[in-house]
Amino acid sequence: MTEPLQKLFGSDARVKLLRLFLFNPKAVYTIPDAAQRSRVPERTARKELALFSQVGLIKRSPTRRGSGLRYTLNTEFEYTTVLQNLLLNAPARAKDIYDRIRKAGVIKLIIVAGVFVGEWEGRLDVLVVGDRIKERVLRTRMHKLESEIGRELKYAMLPSEDFAYRLNMNDKLVRDIMDYPHRIVFDRLNIGLK
Repeated sequence: MTEPLQKLFGSDARVKLLRLFLFNPKAVYTIPDAAQRSRVPERTARKELALFSQVGLIKRSPTRRGSGLRYTLNTEFEYTTVLQNLLLNAPARAKDIYDRIRKAGVIKLIIVAGVFVGEWEGRLDVLVVGDRIKERVLRTRMHKLESEIGRELKYAMLPSEDFAYRLNMNDKLVRDIMDYPHRIVFDRLNIGLK
C-alpha cells in the first residue's frame, strides 16, 4: 500500500530524506551518509538534497578539506515546524511494529515510548521482550523502521526471564520505559501495566 505522503511529496525517497533532516535537526550528513541512513540510492539522495538546498530547507555545513559536502537542517526555514508535525508518523508505525519484528524470535512483549508517544528526548523508544530472538534479524528490522521514521531508535531486547527479574527489582532500564509515557503494543506476558 502506498503511503499518502509518498503521493503528496512525489516519492518515498523524498519523504525518507525529509524525515531524516527534520527529525535530526542538529545532525550533519554527507550525501552518502544521508543515502545510507534513509535507505535510498545515493544518486537519488544527491538530487533530493540539491532540491532541499535550493528551497532553503537544508544548508551546507562547514567542511574539512576533502570530507565532501555536508548538510544540516536550516532551523530558520519558515516551514520547519509545520513539516515536522506533518511527517511525524511514529505513533502510526508503533501499531505495526509486532508484524515487522515477529520473525526475529518468540516475541512476548513490546513496549513503545520516546518518539512513539511524542517524547523526543526519551531514553528508550522500544523495549522488546522475548525468547530465542535473533539479534541480527531484529537489528535489520529496526534499521528499516528507522529509515521510514527518519530517526535513529533507541531500543533494547531482553529475554523473558531477565525482564521478569528486572521488573521485580525495579531495574533502571525497565524503569526508564515504565515510569514515563509508554504504550504496550503487544503483551503475551500479561504484565497488566499500562
